[in-house]
Amino acid sequence: MSEFDKSKIRRLDGTLLLIFRGLMRSGKAAEVAADLGLATSSISHALRRLRDVFGDELFLRRPHGLEPNAFALAIEPEMDAALDALQTALAGPSNFDPANAVAHLRLSARDSEIAATLPGALAEIRRQAPGLTFALQSMAAPEAVQALRDGALDLAVGFIAKPTDDLDQEVLRRENYLVVARQGWAPSGKTLSLEAFTAAEHVLVSADGSMWGIVDDYLARISAERRVVLSVPSFLSALALVGQTDLLSTLPATLVRRYGEAFGLMAMELPIEVRDFKLSVLTHARNRRNMVVRWSTQRIVESASPSGRK
Repeated sequence: MSEFDKSKIRRLDGTLLLIFRGLMRSGKAAEVAADLGLATSSISHALRRLRDVFGDELFLRRPHGLEPNAFALAIEPEMDAALDALQTALAGPSNFDPANAVAHLRLSARDSEIAATLPGALAEIRRQAPGLTFALQSMAAPEAVQALRDGALDLAVGFIAKPTDDLDQEVLRRENYLVVARQGWAPSGKTLSLEAFTAAEHVLVSADGSMWGIVDDYLARISAERRVVLSVPSFLSALALVGQTDLLSTLPATLVRRYGEAFGLMAMELPIEVRDFKLSVLTHARNRRNMVVRWSTQRIVESASPSGRK
């Protein structure tokens, strides 16, 4: 390594790397400052240091914020790799003591899992490690995977069909579906015929507003179809809507069993076979030595097991 390179490296630090990553993602100095707990003036000072180190402007001022130039885009992968390597080194082996651990973790899960899977896990984590805090977000699977790769998330709970090698997966359970209707909707009780199912109107949970889901795929295979008249972004809102209407909804069975009665709903088996799915908690490979992430992941796994459910 040349003396020139050493001089540059001495002028860089973790804060500059974090500010660079934040500006590449949002382009807004105020947002980056708030996220890192810094004054906005600190971002301006950091930008001057970065420009001095790299001999380039890096970001162009635009009406919407700061826009990375070609040089900033070119060095982004190396800057991210340096920050990830530093994070991995800092999370190296240690005698992890949950009672004295202090950390903030970012976790993604759909509202169904926030309601049905995570309460018990988070209660147990808080009991054993009161110094841990969590920021929960609701993301669709592709968005959560990208956030894990970008370092914007520490853990994600959900269904990922084929995780890539950079993601570590811990299976929580196999999940299937039940159909819900308001109490009294079907006088025949819990038996639902295909004819009644396809004749009814349905509410579908879709993060992107689609009016077609996995049930429709399976119906199409037998040349049948249902009428989806409403698409909503969350599972709990579907429960509330079904309880006040004559709509049906096909939802994860664990959520239905836990909250269906509270919403005045009856549960019925689907009149067709639809594959179940594997619910998992995922982390990025960079966190394999991060004891806080590993410990929290295991608490979620244990809470989701039959003996650990609350």
